[in-house]
Amino acid sequence: MENIQQFLPLAGMIIVGYFFLIRPQITKQKKEQEFANSLKKGSKVVTKGGIHGRIVAVSDNINAYTLETEAGKLVFDKSAISYELTQNLKANTN
Repeated sequence: MENIQQFLPLAGMIIVGYFFLIRPQITKQKKEQEFANSLKKGSKVVTKGGIHGRIVAVSDNINAYTLETEAGKLVFDKSAISYELTQNLKANTN
């Protein structure tokens, strides 16, 4: 019985860690994946580096987007598009 009581705090920390650290991260990854899959030509996005642009081409074979920006057309990897920054852009323009 004493052995079980010694492991209860550790089990409690693991459970709390799952619900406060791991589960929210999994949910965030699912949202980001759905966001990345929903992007298409004409979508306004913001990169993780803060560059604002509009998607003008999608290249599935190299896993990249071509963005039209003030500086011209730039090619970015799909992972460079920021979910949070793009959501903030959409919230501020509405």
